[in-house]
Amino acid sequence: MRYSKGWGAVLIIILLLLLDQALKIWIKTHMQLHESIEITPWFYLYFTENPGMAFGIEVIGKLFLSVFRIVAVLFIGYYLYKLVKENYKFGFIACISLVFAGAVGNIIDSIFYGVIFDHSFGQLATFMPEGGGYASWLHGKVVDMFYFPIIETNWPEWIPGIGGEHFIFFSPIFNFADAAISCGIVALLLFYGKYLNKNIHPSAEEIKE
Repeated sequence: MRYSKGWGAVLIIILLLLLDQALKIWIKTHMQLHESIEITPWFYLYFTENPGMAFGIEVIGKLFLSVFRIVAVLFIGYYLYKLVKENYKFGFIACISLVFAGAVGNIIDSIFYGVIFDHSFGQLATFMPEGGGYASWLHGKVVDMFYFPIIETNWPEWIPGIGGEHFIFFSPIFNFADAAISCGIVALLLFYGKYLNKNIHPSAEEIKE
């Protein structure tokens, strides 16, 4: 049973990584930076790149962030290994697998994309360009593309401070890896929140099989 759970986790991770990287590579090689494709009035493929964290957040240096991501992924990978070894429920393992796959997907961008692609400003990026990539190792930018401007309007004039300003919900642009991380965390909180203690480790035997 443990082996089947382990292979199930591996399957989830590989499938998500393939989908994430296939979409990012297609976006990178078929769209220029800030180009968009309207899927529906509230859903766009909008090509942007960010050197920061999920949803375009940037608070620390790129090199430090890349190293931090690698360390975090190693920790999550070890934690996932322990969950399988200790025979935790597959649902819990699957949630951690989503987070792990998403983190690895964005790390691939950070480590390799600056070297294997040239820039996307006013041009389609080339894979393995003769003149080299747009950045060095660990300095690649994460490719984002999902944009959901579900509500786009202006704040009423009578609201102090923001009256009349443009408002978009939902404005963050993210990628498949970000979505996997978010879904994994939300599922953990919804279905396994009562088993988690302050050390972020299941404390109840019910979560084991």
